Amino acid sequence: MESLVAPLMATSGATVGVIVGVLVALFVVFVFLSSAIRVVTEYERSVFFRLGHVRPEAKGPGVIFRFPIVDRLVKVTLRVEVVDIPPQAVITKDNVTIQVDAVVYFQVVDPVQAVLGVDNFRFASQRIAMTSLRSIIGRHELDNLLAHREDVNNELRTVIAASTGHWGVEVRQVELRDITLPPELLRAMARQAEAERERRAKVIAATGELEASQELSEAAAKLYESPGALQLRALQTLAEVASEHNSTLVFPVPIELLTGFITHGRAAADSVPPVAVIPPAPPRTPPPPVGRGDSPGGSGGPAGSSAEDLWGQEPPPPSS
Repeated sequence: MESLVAPLMATSGATVGVIVGVLVALFVVFVFLSSAIRVVTEYERSVFFRLGHVRPEAKGPGVIFRFPIVDRLVKVTLRVEVVDIPPQAVITKDNVTIQVDAVVYFQVVDPVQAVLGVDNFRFASQRIAMTSLRSIIGRHELDNLLAHREDVNNELRTVIAASTGHWGVEVRQVELRDITLPPELLRAMARQAEAERERRAKVIAATGELEASQELSEAAAKLYESPGALQLRALQTLAEVASEHNSTLVFPVPIELLTGFITHGRAAADSVPPVAVIPPAPPRTPPPPVGRGDSPGGSGGPAGSSAEDLWGQEPPPPSS
């Protein structure tokens, strides 16, 4: 009995050992393949390093085989990435402090250079965009910045692309997202805009008055040439007034009837004789005091009295 059990035990032990060995081999193969095989998607590229040396071209898309410990892969996305530039305090050319933030759209066109040229191309691109934003905004005045924002965007894109081009990164677009002005400047701009609108309204009103006066002048000339047209116009005005159902009665008086009164009034004003204006008497100086017996002539008046001296004096009382 023991002779039969011993071979069976040896056979089962060998079988278990084989199974364990196969499982271990499969596990090692699985680990090796999982670390050796890499799948690169369509929008990615892999920069391949072997023993520290970079391959000249990026790998992918598809399945890439590498030797563990010997090879190293760095994946780089080729999709357009967005970098937000936080608000920056910038002083414009005309010494106005504003807050400006922007958005930068960039894309990696050379994965090998993006990995070798800079440590972190995303962080480096953001810093370049921030410094370029301050530099470009400082060259423009506030009015030019608000009116020609597209030109500022193009200038920003050109400056940023000149720096990031060495890293294999291409700047697709740069947009100024928001420009925050000081509250005092906002109020001043509101007053300026209101004054501009009032000026335009006055100009439009004056232009309308000028055109209306020209049209009225031409209409008056036409009506003057045809008196019947003036009478028809008066009748049309009466019809318009009567259609409003009011108690106002309007009696038109032809201007020809008033012409005689106007002419007579002018003739009467021309026939009035001019009024003579008597100039005032010259100032009178009081005569020196004279005694009673000194009057030559005995007329009872002061000696040497003339018409100018007697002007404005009361007559003497009658003698009793």
